[in-house]
Amino acid sequence: MAVIHRTTMSPTKLELLTAWLPTRPWYRDSDRTPELTKAGGFRLDDPTGAVGIEFMLVTDGAGPEARTYHLPLTYRGAPLDGADEALIGTSIHGILGQRWIYDGTRDPVAVAQIVALLTGRARPQAQSESDTPDPSVIVTVGELADTASELVSTTDGPSYTDIAVQGGAIAVLRHVLNTADAPDAANARVSVPWQLGDGSTARAVVLAMGA
Repeated sequence: MAVIHRTTMSPTKLELLTAWLPTRPWYRDSDRTPELTKAGGFRLDDPTGAVGIEFMLVTDGAGPEARTYHLPLTYRGAPLDGADEALIGTSIHGILGQRWIYDGTRDPVAVAQIVALLTGRARPQAQSESDTPDPSVIVTVGELADTASELVSTTDGPSYTDIAVQGGAIAVLRHVLNTADAPDAANARVSVPWQLGDGSTARAVVLAMGA
């Protein structure tokens, strides 16, 4: 069970993401400095309790139109071996001390829990409450059988990241969200709501895996 601490981080997550987002191939306004606000998200538990796993939704208002991004993050108490290119940055947590923050698509612990979520073996948790399931996150498992969850490779696309795992399955993590998107037909999928600037909410599929 992840414990959510009411404390500070320096630099903040949004400050780290402001510097990191323009380096991503799927970021749409690379010639601008992002202006980020939190729009939603959820968490997954690491069964060992060692790694924090968060799926953050942020809206960037810097460009001619606001865009919302889905960003999987992991929080570790020590560097992840061989993952220097996946490091978003480090931050001082008010209770836990120094934390290393990684792109979750490259973190084997996060990938294992993504597969567990898509195969019905993990439950989405509230972003800001300890030990609290989040019913707003809708998981459709369909006919997808349990699959191996060991990370093999990660490939970024123009708006998504493909995560290949042992056994040949590929989880698609969608980064760029749009209120006009058509429903996703994948067998296993996860949809989440996010808050729009006018106070209303939208919903989109952020994770999917075929049969």
